[in-house]
Amino acid sequence: MSDKINIVLLAAGKGTRLNIDIAKPLCPANGKTLVDYVIEELAEIESEKKLYVVVGHKAENVETHICENFPNLDKKFILQKEQLGTGHAVKTFLDESPEAKDAEFTIVVCADTPLIKKNTYDQLINKIKNDDLQAVCATFKLANPTGYGRIVHADKGFKIIEEKDASDEIKKINEVNSGLYIFKTEHINSYINNLNKENNSNEYYLTDLVEPGLDVATLCYKDSLEFTGVNNLIQLEQIEKELRRRKIEELQLSGVRFINSDSVYIEQTVRIERECTIYPNVVLMGKTSIGQHSIIESGTTIKNSTVAANSIIKSNSYLEGAMVGERSAIGPMARLREGSVIGEACKIGNFVETKKVNFENGVKVSHLSYLGDADIGENTNIGCGFVTCNYDGANKHKTTIGKNSFIGSDCQVVAPIKIGSDAYIGSGSTINKDVPDGAFAIARERQTTKENMAKIFIKKKE
Repeated sequence: MSDKINIVLLAAGKGTRLNIDIAKPLCPANGKTLVDYVIEELAEIESEKKLYVVVGHKAENVETHICENFPNLDKKFILQKEQLGTGHAVKTFLDESPEAKDAEFTIVVCADTPLIKKNTYDQLINKIKNDDLQAVCATFKLANPTGYGRIVHADKGFKIIEEKDASDEIKKINEVNSGLYIFKTEHINSYINNLNKENNSNEYYLTDLVEPGLDVATLCYKDSLEFTGVNNLIQLEQIEKELRRRKIEELQLSGVRFINSDSVYIEQTVRIERECTIYPNVVLMGKTSIGQHSIIESGTTIKNSTVAANSIIKSNSYLEGAMVGERSAIGPMARLREGSVIGEACKIGNFVETKKVNFENGVKVSHLSYLGDADIGENTNIGCGFVTCNYDGANKHKTTIGKNSFIGSDCQVVAPIKIGSDAYIGSGSTINKDVPDGAFAIARERQTTKENMAKIFIKKKE
């Protein structure tokens, strides 16, 4: 018998009460899936280990997700064709994994319990080893234990009585089963074939592997929230709140300031460096990274974007798939769409929208403009109301503007087009021909002024 640990992850359930059309382990939670959190903590266990994932409903989807996200983890998938209870799931695992019998211990955990910490697994492992037990069950106490299996202690060992099988007296017990266990593998081998379905659920209960008289024990935890399973969307919201609380607390301790953390939505994959300030009502999602000393003002949403150090994203801006260089200012009320690469010390002002652009350092686009499929050279200034006309109804076309150029207000350029460096475009122009370096271009009608004619056009109130 080796010191290796089997980890049996129960991931076969349908999650019917969630009312979502995906496998329950893949239910989204704060930017990841439920099963991601469970596996990440299990992977931190320092002992040699192998993960056995018992799959059932939409098994292929679950397997694909885990393989893609945890490619280096030693793992095996076990198909539970019929969901006949937790005991049946573990028996299926053993029947299809003869090599697992060589491991000394087996942890059994549910895929819908994303709040369990690595430290909890360590405590269970230490308990079963130090006390030389056959099994340890994590438990906790609830003021209202309805729905949970009750822990009935004996002089030696204990028994778990499921809610459906409990008498009124048993239902008064407030210590309950978490669904997290560690067994000596030889104990499971000895008892697993004795399980039966003589209960009100007509299922094989894994809980029947512990009973009075055996060397089994509980480890009771004060924090019941840690063991919450996600069975409906109400519980999912509770779980996500706790995940965000942990994330924000971690960031605060590392030096990130939140003005009102309760109002911030931040996903697990977001990275923020120290000495940043996050204002209320900010949404940070996906693989977003925010550099040191940056400020994110209220009402801003940032998805899968990078904001470099010493930058400010002003109120009510929306960034998705964008990169912002150091010392740049974005907004207020700016939109940076997919493929926007903004250099250092740039200014993107209010009501400016960008898509698939590359701005070199020092570019300024201050108001009411749209730039798509464009390369803009360093220190070029774009006036108010500028539009790159990049779409001809079938294809997108490129605009290129050199460095140190000036584009006056209310201009349009019809792509594909190139404007050189040190060029000047007069306000109110529609430019549809290339402009060379150092050139001045203007394209508008000559002004006509008729004296004393305004009275014809101005209407007065009667």
